[in-house]
Amino acid sequence: MKTVTLIAGDGIGPEIAEAVKEILSAVDAPIVFEEVNAGSTVFEKEGSYLPDALFRSLEKNKLALKGPITTPIGHGFRSVNVELRKKYDLYQNIRPICPAAKLPMKFDDVDMVLFRENTEDLYAGVEKIISDDEAHSIKIITREKSERIIRAAFEYAAGFHRRSVTVVTKANIMKATDGLFLDVAREVAKDYDIPMKEILVDNMAMQMVMNPGQFDVVVTENLYGDILSDLGAGLIGGLGMIPGVNKGRDMAIYESVHGSAPDIAGKGLANPTAMLLSACLLLDDIGEREKADHIRRAVDDVLSNPATRTRDLGGSLTTKEYTQALLEKVGGSC
Repeated sequence: MKTVTLIAGDGIGPEIAEAVKEILSAVDAPIVFEEVNAGSTVFEKEGSYLPDALFRSLEKNKLALKGPITTPIGHGFRSVNVELRKKYDLYQNIRPICPAAKLPMKFDDVDMVLFRENTEDLYAGVEKIISDDEAHSIKIITREKSERIIRAAFEYAAGFHRRSVTVVTKANIMKATDGLFLDVAREVAKDYDIPMKEILVDNMAMQMVMNPGQFDVVVTENLYGDILSDLGAGLIGGLGMIPGVNKGRDMAIYESVHGSAPDIAGKGLANPTAMLLSACLLLDDIGEREKADHIRRAVDDVLSNPATRTRDLGGSLTTKEYTQALLEKVGGSC
């Protein structure tokens, strides 16, 4: 059994976390959850978005499943997600972009895995107020951090027999920073027998909505990765359908990439698919691929039927009704 830190989060987080727990239990996943929350609910009680108990749990278990957490406005740090990535050097943000079910979409050949550098670029948050009329934000790209994310993408491509790696930059304009990232990619590519493609980020955005099937493994910088992964989610049904994981050298936090949706919290309208598929990535990584694929097949079966879709996908099922439908497919019940 693996002990995994469960961070339910804010807004719809507790609802979708409960659904995921039920489904994992139904397939006898060898996971024991240690539940330690973070976010606005904890802040109201303890005066901190990230309690010490959470750090202790993460540092002990090294694995976590996380729901959405509201970013504080007007005080505190930029976001809980960014803070955890920085503290534990979770430099790989990996987001598989592949349809989880047969939904009414324009494309049926989307199958890419996006590797986003998670710790530098403009998201390093190095900003300076020059005057009331001028502000600067510094873009930071280093050889070391570029190489490790690019090499991670190539290692993944090699390990899973993917056909190519596409490197996304804006090196024609940002010749120093993006130029460095691209130069490092060209050097790393020499170590692998895998074709590397180069593309500018604006063209990448256009190509993804015209012919996404041409892309396989994609690696890019922090800001571009954030934008392109959301664009990719739009190709397969929205943010409620895309899983993700933040990985470092010895820790991984699996998370749904959508927001906390406080406007629908407590109304039974949340779609738990993204968090459930993130849990499937966790199962893959602990050697339980068979159970993960069993859950994925259930998601495909349920969501491919228009009568058993959640409201965000054009259906009418509540969170509990959708969870029940999945439980029936995997062999459990509420």
